Amino acid sequence: MIAHLYAHIPFCPKVCPYCSFYKEASDRNKTQAFLEAMLTEAEGCAQDLLPETIFFGGGTPTALSTRQLEFLINGLRQRVDFSAVKEFTMEMNPATVSLEKASALRELGVNRVSMGVQSWDATLLQTLGRVHTADQARRSYEILREAGFANINLDLMFGIPGQTSTQWQESLRVTLALNPDHISAYCLTYEEDTEYFLRLSRGEFRPDESLDADLFEMTMDTLAEAGFESYEISNHTRPGRECLHNLAYWFGHDSLGLGPSAFSTVKNERWKNVSDTSAYIAHIQDGTDPVDFRETIDSATRRVEQIAFSLRTNRGVPSHLLPVEKAAALVANGLLRQESDRSHLTRAGQMLADEVAASVI
Repeated sequence: MIAHLYAHIPFCPKVCPYCSFYKEASDRNKTQAFLEAMLTEAEGCAQDLLPETIFFGGGTPTALSTRQLEFLINGLRQRVDFSAVKEFTMEMNPATVSLEKASALRELGVNRVSMGVQSWDATLLQTLGRVHTADQARRSYEILREAGFANINLDLMFGIPGQTSTQWQESLRVTLALNPDHISAYCLTYEEDTEYFLRLSRGEFRPDESLDADLFEMTMDTLAEAGFESYEISNHTRPGRECLHNLAYWFGHDSLGLGPSAFSTVKNERWKNVSDTSAYIAHIQDGTDPVDFRETIDSATRRVEQIAFSLRTNRGVPSHLLPVEKAAALVANGLLRQESDRSHLTRAGQMLADEVAASVI
């Protein structure tokens, strides 16, 4: 049975210029048809599902109304056995949080929230094209606590154009003062097919790798001093608050994805749904497969993925998977350390994680 379920909600109150995930502006004319299509897709694979983790991502799942979220989650419960669910995560934008919606989600079984704050600085929020204010994010956090959520992640971003180390230090300070259970801190990346990538190509943005490295070091040191464990390069947790759904991805467990652009990996097969909401709906309504592509995962691909993902975690990777001479060179260069039968990135190695992984796969 597949133990990990992802649902992609593509709608957003506003499309952010740096985001490369499949999304579109909220469209009330197609929302109901989308919800019904997702439930039909879920019904078709329900016999293979016994989820332990459920993750609603996007897009912005809470761009849906309270009534729409109730319709979707209750519909999933009628089709899929929820009896084994340990973690049910909902991504949220601070601008889409209300006490009514948060309380309804708690009643529906959601027990973890991941809220995209990104920054507490008004200028940087404007640079990122975010629709919320810092005050709104603080109030939304308070609402989530008031509604009874005891497991809240806050997403932060560094490497934003124009961001200073002082601004990032302040973002960390404000975040820690709220006492969240989990913090995800990502360095901005310029992904193709985004407005930010085009602006980078035109020379409007000039990334500062040295500053990014300093901010990464500041993040690791500040969060460790505050009692957070860095269990993956960008993810930091209070004891016992790791994201179980993400751990399943990182360690190669089977997972099923619903909705446009969602990936599924089951045994030796991986597939991705079409990245087009209208086309996704049409496929489901016609009774045709909404899959965009499929691939077979061979042993070599699994090895590559295990190394690439496991190296990013504090569990490291089994040393026998790494070429002996290349691993020895990385150890000599201070990028890798070996403990017992596992290899781990050093702090210097974490800042070059992609390069280190590429050198041994």
